[in-house]
Amino acid sequence: MSVADQLVLFLISLAANFFSALAGGGAGLIQLPALIFLGLPFSLALATHKVASVALGVGATLRYLKSNQLERWFALFILLMGMPGVMLGASVILQVPDREAEIALGVLTMGLGIYSWLSPSMGQVLAAKNRHRQGLITGGLVIFGIGVLNGSLTSGTGLFLTLWLIRWFGMDYKMAVAYTLILVGLFWNATGALTLGLIAEIHWAWIPALLIGSLLGGYLGSHMAIIKGNRLIKRSYEVVTLLVGIKLMIG
Repeated sequence: MSVADQLVLFLISLAANFFSALAGGGAGLIQLPALIFLGLPFSLALATHKVASVALGVGATLRYLKSNQLERWFALFILLMGMPGVMLGASVILQVPDREAEIALGVLTMGLGIYSWLSPSMGQVLAAKNRHRQGLITGGLVIFGIGVLNGSLTSGTGLFLTLWLIRWFGMDYKMAVAYTLILVGLFWNATGALTLGLIAEIHWAWIPALLIGSLLGGYLGSHMAIIKGNRLIKRSYEVVTLLVGIKLMIG
């Protein structure tokens, strides 16, 4: 690619991952369609996007570790429940026609944004709940399902985990986004990228520009989220969920 093309890739990745870090998901809304528009077939674009999106988690982790907000045992719990689902989803997506699933997911994703908008106090205050055995089992099974979606579909599945951590475990938006960006952005996406890399090709020539954009976007978006707090994150979440939902429905 020319220098101009690499610059375009960098700017696309920077914008996509900045808003993803601010809202807790949705980088694929911009980045994956852009890769397809620039000439990559779906399977190649998906695998390339997954590899690049790992840098979002790296950038977010570098910023959030400074605030030391995460409970290690709970982070490990999310990883153990979600990563098998990611591997399962990534291993079957290239063999399954997914248009109907994307439409259904689009409707559900829009529903998340509308639900958040209609619940003005949700996620504004941290009030941990459902940390007992039954609560963890139920919550973990849903996280496994979200992991399957993360491995198999292209956009917005981090948004599902963000809202689930708020609704079921009582986190505020800032805390939920921190878990999502670090665990989904770094570990889940790395698992999906590795799985896809074993069964599909990756367009390595485009990776450097995408990685730099993802890393910077993840860091800057996380920095903005930490500074501005729950209200801005909630509004960003609602906007991104609506846009992701529309994108998934129209294809």
